[in-house]
Amino acid sequence: MAILNMRQMQKNQSGIIFSVKADGEMGRRIRDMGLVPGAEIKIQRRAPLYDPVALRIMGFTLTLRNSEADFIEVEVQ
Repeated sequence: MAILNMRQMQKNQSGIIFSVKADGEMGRRIRDMGLVPGAEIKIQRRAPLYDPVALRIMGFTLTLRNSEADFIEVEVQ
């Protein structure tokens, strides 16, 4: 299995969060949204200019800017 930056994932691709590289306020905010190592995610869709990205996690849909997704590494399946 490969480890990708969340920004590099394609529509309908799923995986498990491997790590969150953000520190400080942004890192806390990302983790508070449930984006923690071990969480399963699936990319649902992307906006026409690829920002933001909509993903499915823990039964709900969450949208992230690419600047936030850059800090999340995912082990893709």
